[in-house]
Amino acid sequence: QRREQQGKVSLSVSQAAPSGKRVVEARDLRFAYGERVLVDGLTTMIQRGDRVGIVGSNGAGKSTLIRLLLGDLQPTSGEVIRGTNLEVAYFDQHRMALNESLNALDNVAGGSDSVEINGQRKHVIGYLQDFLFTPERARAPITKLSGGERNRLLLAKLFARPANVIVLDEPTNDLDIETLELLEELLASWPGTLLLVSHDRDFLDSVVTSTLVFEGDGRVQEYVGGYSDWLRQRAAAVQRKLEAPAPAAVATPAPAAAAKRKLSFKDQRELAELPARIEQLEAELADFDARMLEPAFYQQPAATITAANNERAVKQAALDLAYARWQELDA
Repeated sequence: QRREQQGKVSLSVSQAAPSGKRVVEARDLRFAYGERVLVDGLTTMIQRGDRVGIVGSNGAGKSTLIRLLLGDLQPTSGEVIRGTNLEVAYFDQHRMALNESLNALDNVAGGSDSVEINGQRKHVIGYLQDFLFTPERARAPITKLSGGERNRLLLAKLFARPANVIVLDEPTNDLDIETLELLEELLASWPGTLLLVSHDRDFLDSVVTSTLVFEGDGRVQEYVGGYSDWLRQRAAAVQRKLEAPAPAAVATPAPAAAAKRKLSFKDQRELAELPARIEQLEAELADFDARMLEPAFYQQPAATITAANNERAVKQAALDLAYARWQELDA
């Protein structure tokens, strides 16, 4: 209704000069820490204008893959070749910060009354209205904004930066339907390159042209199209496998299957306790995420916020290790 009252609203992103045709290429990419293999043998090419979704379960390594492709992490083996003239804008609601002492206007424009979008000056009030901020909310202290408004402000701040590659890590959390529709319109028409980590099936279907899927044990498979296209292709592959003729019987008897390794009493007890441990860690991480989306969280001293972010990272690593250990013992 608000959108109808305001008329047709279109989001804008500040575009940098085009990147080279090759944005990033991975060749036999592998990344592991300890015995935990997150990416194993990935080869892919991302070119200018591609919009790539990244899909996988929690803890699979989606954000790690992004960091590998951007050069923030070095692979265990293989190589990543990045193209020329890359200007990357990265949205991660847990890492991208707002200045708590400034209002929405100054967070985006840094004290100026305008922002530059594609070489054109635009009044910051008008720019923030594209993100559904009224002039009153745009001038309000950050502490008065809701979690959803903070997320929209993060997007507004991100899109005011010149970029030819946008990386969005779970951008749809706490966005209302109006904002989701506007964001879809922007990304669908934007000529640059997009890397999108998301669990939102409809959002992925609307904006991506290919999908990298974590399929377990470090395998990352590339599919044409969005989330629904991946599901159809996977189902077709399973059907082909089921319909394939059984291999001819061999004359000699097959050797007896190797017995499954018997777990020690200690390992059995650890395996029995791991599901509760995983559930506890997931609940604690969910609690961290909920607190970080509350405006009051950012009213704390900077050291307290940094400590909380570090603690969350430690718990995420513990969850990854717990999953890896559970898979090892259960096998």
